[in-house]
Amino acid sequence: MSKPIEATIVVVDDEPSIRDLLVASLHFAGFEVETAASGSEAIEVIEKTQPDLIVLDVMLPDIDGFTVTRRIRQEGIDAPVLFLTARDDTQDKVMGLTVGGDDYVTKPFSLEEVVARIRAILRRTREQVEDDPIIKVGDLEINEDSHDVSRAGQAIDLSPTEYKLLRYLMDNEGRVLSKAQILDHVWQYDWGGDAAIVESYISYLRKKVDGIEVEDGSGQAHKVDALIQTKRGIGYMIREPKTNAES
Repeated sequence: MSKPIEATIVVVDDEPSIRDLLVASLHFAGFEVETAASGSEAIEVIEKTQPDLIVLDVMLPDIDGFTVTRRIRQEGIDAPVLFLTARDDTQDKVMGLTVGGDDYVTKPFSLEEVVARIRAILRRTREQVEDDPIIKVGDLEINEDSHDVSRAGQAIDLSPTEYKLLRYLMDNEGRVLSKAQILDHVWQYDWGGDAAIVESYISYLRKKVDGIEVEDGSGQAHKVDALIQTKRGIGYMIREPKTNAES
């Protein structure tokens, strides 16, 4: 008995070897896949397929991936877009996200990373259409309808930017996010290139989210376990602490 299709994906890349590897990997992961080798072909295939997600190379032989994204957005197609970019160029990434993309992977990439990014994007976008507005990581909760935030039952007051940063971390629970990714998603193109702002806001957020004190069974006060983690030289992530049994 074949396993159910997880989602339908359109892969757009003009390099046959990359296209074939992605198709094989995504098929193996349980996705249905359609392909295109140019920007104009991509628009036709996307309009016909109405996919759940698009994996889109930025550099195409006719029109680039950014233009493809603008055109499908103008036509009302809101499928999330994962860009493939050949350069680790922040301006390319900012451009991709401002024209309506959802994430990016820099070539060369691992197939495992692409599949993981796709599943994270699908999880985020599908959560947005579900009725339950609550997002949880451990005892930390966000209510998307009211924008209320609480930890261990205690309300946390966040600024709009702190809320957006926390939401981005929670959407990517267990995944390390670089400063460039956080700048692109939270500050978008107005951040001015200063990565130090990420460190500052992570520090603010950590004090509010991980600085809460709770009482144990004997009435002794202690701080909650830290959820926000720093991966030195890489970036930041949020995840539920491992229990002793999992350590």
